[in-house]
Amino acid sequence: MARVRESIGRVIFGQQDVVDQTLITLLAGGHVLLVGVPGLGKTKLVETLGTVLGLAEKRVQFTPDLMPADIIGSEVLDESADGRRSFRFVPGPIFCQLLMADEINRASPRTQSALLQAMQENRVAVGGVVHKLPQPFHVLATQNPIEQEGTYPLPEAQLDRFLLEVEVSYPALEAERTMLLATTGAVVERPQQAMSAAELQAAQAVIRRMPVGESVLEAILTLVRAGRPETTPIEAVKRHLAWGPGPRAAQALMLACRARAVLDGRLAPSVDDVVALAHPVLRHRMALNFAARADGVRLSEVIDRLTGLLG
Repeated sequence: MARVRESIGRVIFGQQDVVDQTLITLLAGGHVLLVGVPGLGKTKLVETLGTVLGLAEKRVQFTPDLMPADIIGSEVLDESADGRRSFRFVPGPIFCQLLMADEINRASPRTQSALLQAMQENRVAVGGVVHKLPQPFHVLATQNPIEQEGTYPLPEAQLDRFLLEVEVSYPALEAERTMLLATTGAVVERPQQAMSAAELQAAQAVIRRMPVGESVLEAILTLVRAGRPETTPIEAVKRHLAWGPGPRAAQALMLACRARAVLDGRLAPSVDDVVALAHPVLRHRMALNFAARADGVRLSEVIDRLTGLLG
């Protein structure tokens, strides 16, 4: 994984946490939601990952008039030389290994639901015929947290399909200085392939077989169950949460912690991995109630309280 990080670092500057969390998601076999204002390199990151990991990548710019067929594909009527007519399926851009769904919340719920099936089942159905997607298949979606005009908020069921929600912030001063010099000269650095799709799938299989200690398992269960108003031992959490994470959050933590260990060259995850990944795993699986908003409580503060239970 060191070669992968090095190759990505040639073109992506000052976003190491974002890169690592995205790689964790891919190693765990999941999908990632990148949240940040425009111009922070989200699109560049997806293009770079496609090259570095040897994945066939495509991009879809989501708009309110985008239809499911624009993503999945559609059937067209063909006529042969002898006059016979038949339908032929024309695959859409979703038939790739790495799909960038740019500004996913700008598409209508109908289009979002079409993508949801593909994310969950790795297949699509058109005209009663099921078409399997290439493997591996990952969706890297972006969302602008500021501009909400003309958007359709993602339903909780779809948000839960994203393994991690990664916040993309502004780069540090030195990283921005390096980026400025590297991207405005006559020669622009290009990423090099450091891994193949087959090697990525092999790594995903290894992660599934990685042992997890009892302490890590207990930490995951403690964290997730403490995030539910019905079972939390923290009175402030119970007072401020409308709803909490379901079992899929625990599954996401289990896989992500293993992937983080592999990324760091360790043979097993630790409780520190659970703490480090609590925010990106939980923030899109929990919601504050009116009392929390009235008290000025932020979701990040609630998650910090939860991680405090792990010592």
